[in-house]
Amino acid sequence: MNAQQGRWKDDLRQRIVVLGAIVALVWLLEAADLLLWHLPLDRYGIHPRTWMGLRNILFAPWLHVGFGHLAANTIPFVVLGWFVSLHGMRAFWQVTATTLLVSGLAIWLLGAPNTVHLGLSGIVFGYLGYLLVRGFVERSLRAALLALLALALYGGMLWGLVSWAPGVSWLGHAFGFLGGAVAARRAK
Repeated sequence: MNAQQGRWKDDLRQRIVVLGAIVALVWLLEAADLLLWHLPLDRYGIHPRTWMGLRNILFAPWLHVGFGHLAANTIPFVVLGWFVSLHGMRAFWQVTATTLLVSGLAIWLLGAPNTVHLGLSGIVFGYLGYLLVRGFVERSLRAALLALLALALYGGMLWGLVSWAPGVSWLGHAFGFLGGAVAARRAK
């Protein structure tokens, strides 16, 4: 095996480990929350305009309102996260951090009083925003193909940017998408 193949295998292994570890973490947290603690972790979601809610911006994405919510976020997180990681693991971490902060702060500032927001969907929408904007601004074949593939697989999620369905944090979706777009512009 030559050095390039070795680097490729190391990169592949790193992507699998990182995405797998995050997925394992969120599933273990949800299982422990339900089975051991009987749902008190949900209180660590973002509570708009409270000091506790501000701190919880860091915790909220990793918590979910049950296994249905978690399952709905897991596959798009893995697929879109994989696509983002193809731009490099540094880009993956930057997009993840940017979308977490932008969506979390927007929810904290603009969210309805007496609500709790949690889940990976802000980050998932951030990945989609990143891929679509990066495909446009980078103008490389790889970025354009990843953007088109993301759009083909998850373009229907864009309706979640304007969804007013009860219990759905459209703020998290919209500002997660915006955070991903900001990260894509910074990456250029």
